[in-house]
Amino acid sequence: MDRSYKIKPIHISMRLDRWIKHNIGKYPQSLLEKSIRKGKIKINKKKTKSSYKLKDGDEVNFYNFNYNYKQNKVPKFLPSKKNLHKNEKSLIENNKDFIILNKQSGISVQGGTKSKNNLIDIFANSNLFADTKPYSVHRLDKDTSGVMIIAKNYNYAKLFTTLFRLRKIHKTYLAICHGTFLNKKGEIRGNLIKYEKDKKISELAITNYKVLDSNNFFSFVELKPITGRKHQIRKQLSSMGNPIIGDNKYNLIKLKKNSEKKLMLHAYKIKFLINNKKFNFEAELPDYFNDYLNKKRLIF
Repeated sequence: MDRSYKIKPIHISMRLDRWIKHNIGKYPQSLLEKSIRKGKIKINKKKTKSSYKLKDGDEVNFYNFNYNYKQNKVPKFLPSKKNLHKNEKSLIENNKDFIILNKQSGISVQGGTKSKNNLIDIFANSNLFADTKPYSVHRLDKDTSGVMIIAKNYNYAKLFTTLFRLRKIHKTYLAICHGTFLNKKGEIRGNLIKYEKDKKISELAITNYKVLDSNNFFSFVELKPITGRKHQIRKQLSSMGNPIIGDNKYNLIKLKKNSEKKLMLHAYKIKFLINNKKFNFEAELPDYFNDYLNKKRLIF
C-alpha cells in the first residue's frame, strides 16, 4: 500500500471521487474511475465505487496510484499579512459553519490563470479556517462588491449549493446604470446565450428590478435575480440599453475618468433559512459607490 488517509469529520458524506479532487489532486474523472475500478483506490482496504459516500472512521487507501499524472494546477496565492488582515476585517458574520463578508471590488473568489489574488487562497491562510478549509458556494464577479458566503465545512458547502439550486437563497443587488427606464419597476425576462467550447447554450434568465432614483442620464436600481446565470444582471441591463457604469465588458459607452471605471454593481443583501432559523445580512456600499451617487445627485 502506497498511502493511507483517515477521513476528517468535515468530509463525512462527501463522495470518494470529490474527496480525492479536493484533497489529493484535481485528477481527470476517467483516471479516478479506472483506478477505483482496478482496486488502486480502496476504502478500508476494500474495493468500492467512485460514488461511495465517506463515513466517520473511513480510511482511503491508495495502491500503485499514478500520483505523477500531469495536472494543470494553478499555483496557490499566498497573501501578505496586510492583505489577510484587510479581508478578515470585511467579515459581517463568523460562526462554526460559514462566514459572510463584504467582498471588495477587484478580487476574485477563486484563483485562475488571470487571477492570483483570490478569497479562497486568502482565507485558507486565515486562523478562521485553522481546522478546516474554505469552500466557495456561489459566484460573485471579480469587480462586483458585496455580500459573499464562504462555507467552513463540506456539509454546509453542500447545503448552500442545494439552497442556491432550489432558489432558496435570495440576493438583492444595487447598480448605477446609464439612461432611464420606461417603467419604475418590473421583470426582466429572456434567454441569455453562452458558449461552452463550440456548443451554444440558451438559458432563461429572470430578474426583478425597481428604480430607486434617476435623472436625465443615470438610474439607481435595485435588482433581485430569480435565476443565477453568469453575468446575468450585467448582460440583461446592457441588452435593455442601460449598461452598468464601469462595466468594460458589456458597456459600449467608454468612460475615461477613474471614478467611472469602477463597476457600480454591489451585492447589497442576502437572506436564507436554515433549520427554521432566518438569516439576513447586509453589506455596506463602498465609498466610491456612495461618492458616485452623490456626484450624480442620486438618493439612496
